[in-house]
Amino acid sequence: MIKKIEGEIKENSYRIHIVASKFNKVIVDRLIEGATAALRENNVKEENITIVYVPGAFEIPVVVKKLCRENLDKNELDGIIALGCIIKGETAHFEYVSSPVSHSLNHLSHQYEIPIGFGVLTCYEPQQANERSLINPTTMENNKGYESAMVVLEMIDVMKRI
Repeated sequence: MIKKIEGEIKENSYRIHIVASKFNKVIVDRLIEGATAALRENNVKEENITIVYVPGAFEIPVVVKKLCRENLDKNELDGIIALGCIIKGETAHFEYVSSPVSHSLNHLSHQYEIPIGFGVLTCYEPQQANERSLINPTTMENNKGYESAMVVLEMIDVMKRI
């Protein structure tokens, strides 16, 4: 018989850190609102949610790494949600920021075996960022902060079951 392991979000005491960029603040604030809504809907206690702000998306991975590294001994962190917004401009800056951020976060999740929700928008124009950060209603389909939080919760459960 094949054993099936999949996550189910249930009542929990998960400890979640959100690392959020201050750049493109209006968009990122809506992503934070979406992420915290998903966490509250899934019974994560407000005192177990910490938001750490960084200047821009490029700075997210170093803070995520510090949180992961410090968690090795303390076991005070179940998952991380990375939130930011990178919008393509007229220069190559977009590529120099978006690629290292996504690769670094992926690497850190693998290295430390901590679920990291990737809620860093990489959009070609502001309208795309707006469409991915809607808050009325807040759902997985229209708010990538909400979606990232849901993914982290499910992955925490999967990791605990293995």
